[in-house]
Amino acid sequence: MRLKPVSLNRCLPLKYTKPKLYILRIMQSWCLVSICVLLGVVVRWGVSLNSYSGAGKAPIFGDYEAQRHWQEITYNLPVHEWYFNTTDNDLNYWGLDYPPLTAYHSLICAHIAQIINPEWVQLHKSRGYESTTHKLFMRTTVLVADFFIYIPAMVLYCLWLHDGTIKRKICTLLCFLIYPGLILIDYGHFQYNAVSLGFTLWAVLALGLGWDGLGSMAFSLGLNYKQMELYHALPFFCYLLGKCFQMGLLEGGLLMLLKVAVTVLVTFALCWLPFLSDPAQTLQVFRRIFPVARGLFEDKVANTWCSLNTVIKIRSVLSSDFQLYLSFACTVLAVLPSCIRLLTKPTFWQFKLALVNSSLGFFLFSYQVHEKSILLASLPVCLFLNDLPLISVWFLQASSFSMLPLFLKDGLLVPYVVTSLAFVYFSIYLLSALEHCSEEELGLGSFQKLLFFLPRMDLACILKWKFYISIFAMGCLSVASITLSPPPHLPDLFPVLVSTFSFVHFLGTFVYFNVIQFSEQPSKNRHKKNK
Repeated sequence: MRLKPVSLNRCLPLKYTKPKLYILRIMQSWCLVSICVLLGVVVRWGVSLNSYSGAGKAPIFGDYEAQRHWQEITYNLPVHEWYFNTTDNDLNYWGLDYPPLTAYHSLICAHIAQIINPEWVQLHKSRGYESTTHKLFMRTTVLVADFFIYIPAMVLYCLWLHDGTIKRKICTLLCFLIYPGLILIDYGHFQYNAVSLGFTLWAVLALGLGWDGLGSMAFSLGLNYKQMELYHALPFFCYLLGKCFQMGLLEGGLLMLLKVAVTVLVTFALCWLPFLSDPAQTLQVFRRIFPVARGLFEDKVANTWCSLNTVIKIRSVLSSDFQLYLSFACTVLAVLPSCIRLLTKPTFWQFKLALVNSSLGFFLFSYQVHEKSILLASLPVCLFLNDLPLISVWFLQASSFSMLPLFLKDGLLVPYVVTSLAFVYFSIYLLSALEHCSEEELGLGSFQKLLFFLPRMDLACILKWKFYISIFAMGCLSVASITLSPPPHLPDLFPVLVSTFSFVHFLGTFVYFNVIQFSEQPSKNRHKKNK
C-alpha cells in the first residue's frame, strides 16, 4: 500500500507555515499598543495644561514648588547639607524628606534646568518661581520619567503576564493607562509617583518572569525613591523567602536567598553611598523620611483613624506615643494573615493579592497617612483589571474620588470629571465588567460559606447593584461638594463625607481581597468567552 506524503505545513505552528500572516498579526498588535500609549500620553498632557498644587499661593505654595525647590537645593548645596537645616537650607520651607534617589533625580532635573534658564534654580532668589516656560519644563520632566519607567513596565506586564487574547490584553492596557488617580496627582497636583510605582511594577514583572534578582533590585530602587513603598515591602520579602523555603535551603534555596540579599544590600549601598561615611548623615536622612512628630493624621484621609475621629476624638483622648503604638499594632495585625498565607504558598497569584492587602492594610491603619498614598494600593489593584474587572474598576474609581477635596483645592475639577467618566465608561465597556461577573468569576463562593447562617443570596447581583448605587453616590457627592456651601458649624462637612464614604469602599475591598487570598483562584472562563 502506498502511503500519502504528509505535508510538513500541517505539523508546524502558524508562525512557520504562514510567516506573513504571523508578522502581520504582530504588527497589528503593536500598532494597537502604540495607539493605546499615545492616547495615554495625550490624556496626561491634557491634564498637565491645567493648574497645579499651590499655583500663585504665596508664601509656601505647594508640591510644585517643593519639587522645584529640591532642584534648587541639590544643585547649589553640597550633598552633606541636603537633609540638614542650615542658613541656605531652611527645612521648614519644603525641606527634602524623601530618600536619596529622589534627591538624585532632582539634581539631574536641576542640571537640565540650569542649562535652559539658570533663574529656575538660583539659590534663594528662585523661591516661588512661576512662569509658563518653567511649567512646561516641569511637566515635561514628569512625562519623561513616566514614559521611560512606568509606561514600558505597564505595557510589558499587560502583554506578557495577562491571560486571554491579545484583544483582551490591549483593552486591559488602555484601562491601566487612563487610571485617573495617578494622572491627576502627577500631571495635575504635581508629583513623580510614577517613578517609584514604575520601579515597583518592573519588580513585579521581573518576579512574574522568574527574574528574582532583577526584581529585588528594581523594588529596592523604588523604595529608595519613596519610603512609602514600604507598603509593598512585606509581600516582596515573604514571596522571595517563601520561594527559598519551597526550593529547600539545601537544594538551591539558600543560594537564592543569598543572591537576593546581596542584590538588595548592594543597591541600597550605592543609593546611600554619599551618606554612609558619617553616621550623623545617615541618622538625619532617617529622621527626615520618617517624621513621626507630625501626628496620627493631618488632612481628611479615607483611613480608619480619620473616619473614627468623626465619632471619637482620638488625638485628644490618646497620647501621641500611644497613637503610634496603636497604629503600629493594628497595621501588623492587618497585614500579617496575608503575609503568612503568601509565605506558606508563594505563588505569583498570591503575591499579587498580598500586594493589595498589604498596601491597603498600611493605608487603613498606619501612622501619618496622606490621601495620595492610596495610589500605592491602586497599583496592585490595577494588576487585577483583567482577572477581577468589576472590583478593580470600582476600587480605582473610589480611590480617585477619595482625593476630590485635593483636586478641588488645586483647581482640577474639569480634568477630574472628564478622566473619571472616561475611565469608568471604557473600563466597563472594554473589559465587559458588568457582563461577566458571576459568583464563580468573582470568587464569591467563599463569601457564601462565611454567610452560611443567612438564606442563600445572589451575591453577584447584589454586588452589581451596589456598584451602580456607589457610582451614583460618588456623582452626587461630587456635585454637592462643588455647588453647595456647608453649614457654618460644619465647614469640613463635604471632605469628611467624601473621606468616610471612600473609607467604607477601601475597607470592603480589603476584606474582599483577604477572603479571596484564602480561597481558590476565581474562574478563568471569562477569558474563554472573550476569545
